[in-house]
Formats: sequence, C-alpha cells, structure tokens
Amino acid sequence: MRVHPQPRVAPVTGADSRRAGLTAWTRQRLRELLPAAPELAALEAVSGDASHRRYFRARPLAGVSYIAVDAPPDKEDSHAFVEVCQLFGEAGLRAPRLFAADLDRGHLLLEDLGDQLYLPHLLRSRDAGDTAAADRLIHAAIDSLLDLQQRVDASRLPDYDETELMAEMSLFPDWFCRRWLGVAANAEQRAILAECFRFLCDSALSQARVAVHRDYHSRNLILPATRPGHPGIIDFQDAVRGPGSYDLVSLLRDCYIRWDRRRLDGWIGHYLEGARRRGIGDGVSAARFRRDFDLMGLQRHLKVLGIFCRLAVRDRKPGFLQHLPLVMDYFVEVAGEYAEMAPLLAWFRRDLEPLAREKIERGR
Repeated sequence: MRVHPQPRVAPVTGADSRRAGLTAWTRQRLRELLPAAPELAALEAVSGDASHRRYFRARPLAGVSYIAVDAPPDKEDSHAFVEVCQLFGEAGLRAPRLFAADLDRGHLLLEDLGDQLYLPHLLRSRDAGDTAAADRLIHAAIDSLLDLQQRVDASRLPDYDETELMAEMSLFPDWFCRRWLGVAANAEQRAILAECFRFLCDSALSQARVAVHRDYHSRNLILPATRPGHPGIIDFQDAVRGPGSYDLVSLLRDCYIRWDRRRLDGWIGHYLEGARRRGIGDGVSAARFRRDFDLMGLQRHLKVLGIFCRLAVRDRKPGFLQHLPLVMDYFVEVAGEYAEMAPLLAWFRRDLEPLAREKIERGR
C-alpha cells in the first residue's frame, strides 16, 4: 500500500466538494493501478454509517470495483483505520485490502468485499425458520471472531480501559436521559448510576484481554464471495485490547436482530468450545463466562442507548431511534437477573422506559 498526496484539482464550492476531491483522487489512483483502463466516469454512493465516513463504489472496468472512502480528517481518524486494516490483514482475517490512502485528506481506496451484509440474510433465515442457515452464518462469524482473538496482536491496540468504559456509559445519562428524554438525573439517581457503572466496569476489567473489534455485528459482516466460512469484516477502526466477551455479545445481542434464548445458548456454547481448543480465555468456566457476557452486554447497551440518541439529536440521523426498543428490551431482561442492577432498573422502568417508548410511538 502506498500513501499518496492529493492531486491538484479545481476548487469546488458547495456541500459536496469533498466528493469531487475524492473522485479526482480516485481517478489518479486507478490510473496507477490499471493504466489501460478508461477514465473513471463517476463514483457511485454506497452508504454512510453512524460516523462521518461516506463510502462510494468505483467501477473502472466491467466486473472490477473498488471502494473509495471519504473520512473528513477533522472528524475521523483514518490513521487508526489504516493501522487496524494492516493488523487484521497480517492476521489472515477477511478485511478489505488497502490499495491507497491520503491520510491528510481522509481519502482511502479499498478492496470491494461486496454489499451482501449479514443482516438481511439473518433476518430471512430467522423469519423463515431456517435454523441451519442461521447456524452456518453465526458459526462462521464466531469462528472468524476466534481467529481475531487468537491471531491479532492485541498489544498493538489501545487499551479499552476504565476511563473509556466509564466515558461510554456516561452517554446514557447525557444523551438518552437528558438530551433526548429531557430528564436530568437527581443526586440519588446519579449515585445509582455511579454504583452500577462501577459494577459493570469492574466486571469488564476482570476479563481476559484480547483484540476487540468493538462493533462486531450483522451490519459489519459481509457474506463472502470467496473463502466460504470467512465473512468479510468492516468498520474495525475502533479496535482495542479489551474484554474477551465484548465482540460475542455484539454479535449475539445484536441491536438490529433478536434471537431466542435457546439459539443464544447454543451459539455461546459454540464459542466456548472453540475458545477452549485455541487456549483463549484462560479456561474460564461456562457459568463465569455467561455472567461476563451478560454484564458486558449491559455496559454496551447503556452506551448504545446514548449513541443512538446522540446520532438522532446531534447528527440528525433519527433512523437509529427505531432500534431503541430492542436495546431497551435487552437491558431490562438482563439487568433483571442481577441484584446489583436493581436500583438502576427500577428507575429505568418507572421513569425512563415509558417516556422513551411514548416518544418513539409518537415519532419524535
């Protein structure tokens, strides 16, 4: 992979000047990669995500495509993306190859892994009762997760430490409660939050430390066109060295699709069997791992409630609010199994959940 400067282009005004700059840069990179190809006509918008990154497909030749990424450097850290992309590639994971990057401009040219995300395939298999298809997809995702945990050098990643864990959970009172619901926690409620956050943070920090993707779910896994059984992995730039249960709970208590308890238990068993064979997790018991899994999920879902509301309020992406009911369901069900969470659960069910569901129902 080579890092290139931005070519000189005529100034463009308006909201999409960055797209024009990315197009010019991509054309130059493709001329170097494919000298005989005709000049790229245009970039095709693919999608955005919960960040400020935008993705475009470049088709210089029939049957050939690349992904061009615009990640404004004042809002996104492309250095982290490049470093983790290379780290995952060295570990043999199915992450996209990086062909070129301009880190100062926030422009990247990547291998195109396709657009067959896991989520629609999982939804179809669940709704059709096709348990075999769901098992194949989830088992492949778990096996790739085990590859990640076993092969990626976690020491080269930033630590997912107490400061970060606590900062994430603070998104719940800030964005879910105060900025979206208009509910400011009083002194008693702040004390409840502090105690529960401490409990969840201590649990996370007690787990074996491995490489953590940090958003390993059905919208960031791609059905492979090649190498069956190895899903494409994207959106990995926030990877850290952190708790061993984190990515599994992201996958199995996915914010976009729900599975019944029996399926969940079977897939956790598949993970634990693979982890033991590979020596991952220090031989932790199944009961201890399930507790770690549950409490890690509570930390994550408090964070997600805050993030989805921040996306709606600050970033004007209200579509994420439709996923709040599932996240709230996860929180209520799992918190109810742990006495340490009872004070926060009681406040949530009495004051916060009814108001949130009313707002969602009214489309606000």
